Amino acid sequence: MVIRAFVVGAVVSGVLGLVACNSDSSNTSNSGNDSNLGSGLSAETKALGIESVPARLSTTYSAALNFNRYLAVKAPNGKPIHLIAQDKLSDNQVLRARAILNHYLTDLPGSTFGSDKSAVANKMADNGAVLLLLNGSDDGSNSATNLNGQPLYQNEIQVEGGTWYISQDYEQHRDASFEEILHMVHDYGIGVDQNSEFVGALPGFQAEIRSAQITALNDKLWGGDANWITELTAENSLSQEYLAAVIDAYYGLWGAWTGSETHSMWGGYIAKTRAELNDEDPSAAALMNNQFFHSYLTYNARIDASFKGDFSLRFNPELGYTHHSQYLKDITLTGTEASNVVVNQLDNNITGNSATNQVKFSGNSSQYSIDKKDDGTTTITDMVRDRDGYNTLNGIEQAVFIDSSISL
Repeated sequence: MVIRAFVVGAVVSGVLGLVACNSDSSNTSNSGNDSNLGSGLSAETKALGIESVPARLSTTYSAALNFNRYLAVKAPNGKPIHLIAQDKLSDNQVLRARAILNHYLTDLPGSTFGSDKSAVANKMADNGAVLLLLNGSDDGSNSATNLNGQPLYQNEIQVEGGTWYISQDYEQHRDASFEEILHMVHDYGIGVDQNSEFVGALPGFQAEIRSAQITALNDKLWGGDANWITELTAENSLSQEYLAAVIDAYYGLWGAWTGSETHSMWGGYIAKTRAELNDEDPSAAALMNNQFFHSYLTYNARIDASFKGDFSLRFNPELGYTHHSQYLKDITLTGTEASNVVVNQLDNNITGNSATNQVKFSGNSSQYSIDKKDDGTTTITDMVRDRDGYNTLNGIEQAVFIDSSISL
């Protein structure tokens, strides 16, 4: 039984470098310390909950193939969904991959198919889902590419606040994390029809996905190159690739792309942003409307240690990355750089790093209530509706308003 998805048709320019050029790699397991190579993980890495590859997996995912780290998402049935990483990825990249997987598997109360996602997680574990986090790029040079598992490459994983994330360079470091991890959830958990056997947990949701995909292809809303569609048809990957295009637009991953003013996914999908889905692909908008996927990103994003300045959660058309960061709710500043956070309309949870940090609001101080808690956190509530929300700050030194700054 093969339940594996491949990305086809994406154009990547040139052969890309490894982690040495990646400022998103704020915390690699060997972080320039050669004494850690081949001798176990650093204490810093272990403190993040990252482990060495377990013995039961290390024969296949071996040190000889450069695998050195492991994380698992445990399904409700007690079985693991495996994440296995090679040695050039940063720890923050590994953690972000797990965070996105957890995001997809987080229950969405009151939704049609996502109120209880335990069946999807259990299916993924039962079906042996493995996420392979691989060095370099999808250029055929990595000998681990053909191992069992869903591949996601180092140069496809942005980290919030890292250089690749802030610059939004689609030609060299397009963020494919949401796409590839979705493929794994779709194939191994939700389930794909038109195979000899349906091995997923949500045939009803897959029926809706398939219907939307057929409509989009027939109406030329999605698809692009005819040869690619022929290849996807032979692989039975049409519905997976269509859903990934929708998700990438829904979470703002193509809003900053300048290759087209009207389309995303290298010109293959009609909508670039969430706002465009309703008008341009109503069936896709229906798939996103309280069916399975959250409207915001549920995970706590670790802002890369290289970042300094203001990280904005509020959409700003002059900052391309905010097409995506506007859907973040909770973040943690890492490292030692003095960096600040501009909140959005969601109820944010902001954790500072070891430097002096500010959280910035969009109104005058008199429009907010400030409550310092016994546990050291501070809550700041905007009394103007639909603006800055309810914010919990931990390890933040200053709250900055339009008219004043307040030490916390």
